[in-house]
Amino acid sequence: MPMPIIERRRIEAEIIGHLYREFAARFGDAPTREAIDAAIRKAAVAHGEKCRAELGHMPDFNDFEAILPAWTAEDALTIEVKEVGPDQFSYDVTRCRYAETYKEMGLAEIGALLSCNRDAAFCEGYNPAMRLDRTETIMEGGRRCDFRYRLKKAED
Repeated sequence: MPMPIIERRRIEAEIIGHLYREFAARFGDAPTREAIDAAIRKAAVAHGEKCRAELGHMPDFNDFEAILPAWTAEDALTIEVKEVGPDQFSYDVTRCRYAETYKEMGLAEIGALLSCNRDAAFCEGYNPAMRLDRTETIMEGGRRCDFRYRLKKAED
């Protein structure tokens, strides 16, 4: 059985947190954040590509909904699905244990880099036509995370 993603993120954050503090002290906060952001986005794209390859076809949002339990395992996210179909998938996260975990670890300041920036980047690898619109996240102080995914149409 694969490791729950929340546990994997906790382990990654423990290591990345040490690197972040050391690199920020040596090279400055902004360049360190930029490097972490780029590295984690690349990892998310690669993860999306791997999931698409395992699926064996270009995924739609029905496929996406089927893999969502990997991120919600162990009550990592409490979600309220708003709409799901082959061309759109909308839901709100009302509790985010990822944000809670990073805060407990003293890493709230980079929590969005560690998790939130993966969401749209994952789609780049999973299905490049998928787009995410989000106006707020719990990680950055919002009352919810509003995930609004859609498939890009030719005229977009």
